[in-house]
Amino acid sequence: MPARPLVLFPDPRLNRPAEPVDAFGPSLQALADDVRDTLMAESAIGLTAPHIGVPARLMVVRMSPDASARVYVNPVVSWASPDTAVHDEGSVSMPGLRERITRPARIRLTYRELDGAAREEEAEGFPAAVLQHEIDQLDGVFWIARLSRLKRDRLLKRFGKGRLA
Repeated sequence: MPARPLVLFPDPRLNRPAEPVDAFGPSLQALADDVRDTLMAESAIGLTAPHIGVPARLMVVRMSPDASARVYVNPVVSWASPDTAVHDEGSVSMPGLRERITRPARIRLTYRELDGAAREEEAEGFPAAVLQHEIDQLDGVFWIARLSRLKRDRLLKRFGKGRLA
């Protein structure tokens, strides 16, 4: 499948919660292939269906360039640790900008595979941050919403200057 065009900030679709997936079959596999191919074309770590304009709760994550891409359908954080960690984050939908975000250091998530099988897994450190970032996107929470108002305003100012250049 070919890579699809990205939905770019400030498109309002990035702030809308994605719809749960209830049909598992060839069309879901095709969507997962499109998200994966777009992720690879963008050299991204994670990408959601909303990033390519499809409001479905599906995300693809590849933690490193040599790792295989994993598909998560209807992922939900079911538990988060009280301890936190800080990681640099950004988005392919807002290229060139990164900022430090504080999130729970460890999480447990539930999700389904492409065949509908229910799964649960735990993650900590960088993988936990990546999974939370993409689940936020599926919930309609664009990553800059996790910044303080001051940091967000400064980032948006830099973003505006970059678009005018």
